[in-house]
Formats: sequence, structure tokens, C-alpha cells
Amino acid sequence: MQYRSLGKHDFEIQTMPLKHQGYFFDMDGLLFDSMPWHAEAWERVMAKHQLDFTARDCYLNEGRTGYDVIHEAITKRSKDRVVSKEEIDAIYAEKCAAFQAYGKAKPVDNVDLVLQYLHRFGVQIWIVTGSGQQSLFDELDNYFPHIFRRDHMVTAFDVTKGKPDPEPYLKAWEGSGLPKEACCVIENAPLGILAAKRAGLYTIGINTGILSKEDLKNAGADIVFDTMDNLLDYLQQP
Repeated sequence: MQYRSLGKHDFEIQTMPLKHQGYFFDMDGLLFDSMPWHAEAWERVMAKHQLDFTARDCYLNEGRTGYDVIHEAITKRSKDRVVSKEEIDAIYAEKCAAFQAYGKAKPVDNVDLVLQYLHRFGVQIWIVTGSGQQSLFDELDNYFPHIFRRDHMVTAFDVTKGKPDPEPYLKAWEGSGLPKEACCVIENAPLGILAAKRAGLYTIGINTGILSKEDLKNAGADIVFDTMDNLLDYLQQP
């Protein structure tokens, strides 16, 4: 048997079958530890426009497109308000600029080990995100070389309805060509979990943010872990 050592994890190479053949990953808060910066950027920009939006709101809305988040925040304040696409685009551009000012987000601890482990089995690895943050897409190859392909990504630019609508995950599932029972979603956000379950997919929650494990369980996650180490241990189980 061959083994590869990655820190504290030694795993057998390409001999033990995985539980699934396709793995669909959210990006913010799961691949990149970017959610604290997103929360601060959203809170600052929304406050500038007299819109009520807290850090917790950011985590609860994670996975939705920026358009949907801003539209709801504006109409929540003024129900009869007509909101133009140009206004939303301008606010979202401010938010993106505020986020980019923080610099480069680092990967979530040990997510690289999970991705390397999956990659060795030749399974499909997808990104399914509500983000349109180009600065993060640009960093994927730097931090995770040879893992992700552009045709294995579903982003805010590829859908008409963001999470919790199932469209993003259904689009990834259809693109994979796999049966649903062969697919597994990895999510850290309640709305992302809800979208995945509405798409009929097995879903693992990873609690990387300020919400509780119960928030992820209540959204419908089949199983919830605290860390990527826990996820890797689970994937290595026969």
C-alpha cells in the first residue's frame, strides 16, 4: 500500500473508494476564510446607504447573490420603493471595493488537505457559490493548483436565482452528469444547505462561522462537522 503524509493525516492513495463521485463546495467561509471581511464590508456599505444589515445578517444571507441581498435590504426599508439595477450594481461595486481593500483572504485551515485527498481519486470537484467576487476566483489556482476547472464552477454570473433556490446546485448536478446519489455538497451556510437539500443532494455542513451547529442542522444538513480535519477523517472512513 502507498501512503502520503500531509501533516497529521496519512492516507492511502487511490485504493479505498469514496462515498461519492462528485463534491460540490461553497467558496466563501469554506474554501477561503473570507466571511469576516465580507461581513464588515457589507455592514459598512449598507450603513452608508442607511440600510439595516448586521454581521449576523451577512452570515444568514451567505450564498445569495449580491443583487438579491441589496434588493431585499432596500425594499425592507421601503416596501413600495422601486429599485433599479443600476442602483444595486453601484452599491455592490462599493461592497466589492470595500472587501478587496482588506487584501487577500487566506484558505480555511486544512481545506487544502481535503481537496488534495479528493483529487487523488479523480472525483469531480465543483465550486457552487453565490459570489461574484473576482478577487477570490483569481486566487483559486494560487492556493489550490490543479484542483478547480472553470467549467466546474457555478457562480453568481451563471444563475438567475441564487441560494436558497436550488438552481445553483441543480446546475452543478446537471453539469456533472452524475446521479444525485453520487453527489455530495459541502456547505457552511444555512441558505446553501437549504438550496442543496431542495436540489435533492446529500449535504455536509462545516461550521466555520459565527452561527451555531444547530443553525446548520435546522437548515437540513445530513451531518455537521466543526472543522476540515473532522471532514477529512469522515472521508477516510471505509
